[in-house]
Amino acid sequence: MLRKRLITVLTFNNGVLFRTKLFTPDYRYTLNFVDAWSVDEIVVLDITRDQHGKGQKFADVVSSFATRCFVPLAAGGGVRTVSDVRSYLSYGADKVIVNTGALERPELITEIATLFGAQCVITSIDARQSAEGKYEVFSGFGQQPTGRDPVSWAREAEQRGTGEILITAIDRDGYLQGYDLDLCHMVADAVGVPVLILGGAGNWKHFLEGIEQGHASAVCTQNIYHFTEKSISSAKRFLAHAGVPIRS
Repeated sequence: MLRKRLITVLTFNNGVLFRTKLFTPDYRYTLNFVDAWSVDEIVVLDITRDQHGKGQKFADVVSSFATRCFVPLAAGGGVRTVSDVRSYLSYGADKVIVNTGALERPELITEIATLFGAQCVITSIDARQSAEGKYEVFSGFGQQPTGRDPVSWAREAEQRGTGEILITAIDRDGYLQGYDLDLCHMVADAVGVPVLILGGAGNWKHFLEGIEQGHASAVCTQNIYHFTEKSISSAKRFLAHAGVPIRS
């Protein structure tokens, strides 16, 4: 059985690290804690909406993480071309995350997978549930409805060569009330690639629920509560005690 992963997701606005709630900054942090973590992987995302000057600032962020951490590093934000992918890899990222760019041009996934391998591309899916209970994929920082169903889009992304799926429930982002387990297990059960769940984790029990009920291969968090070696190590002990095969 493949071991489950604990992933920390960090969002940056104009080069500054923020804790987010629906992409709205709450607090600012420094990067001094990075090299002490026992997290399995790190994801860094650029959520800068003002395009002026964003490239170099986030490039510096990725480069800084790449030189200071010794776990796989995935980077995303504004990936629309193979050239963008090459840039992130040149900064030191091991994987790239595609979202809006892949929705606009799905063949981008295949291009990345063909040139760099399926393990290099993570397709990020932001979804929101309607009053009728149906889920819809949103693009553009979770603001633009696409008319796409997250399950069918995940299947297409897999067919096009993505190595992993990152699924986020927009309405749970930052609220610490738990993941959208229905959304996750629908996607996870529909594809054969690993599914990472993000949006809503507030305690270690939520990690367990994401794995057992959401069928996630990895649970993600972006809250300061988990930004120390002690809390991440404790979370892993909690999961191991519950019988989850977790990376040490």
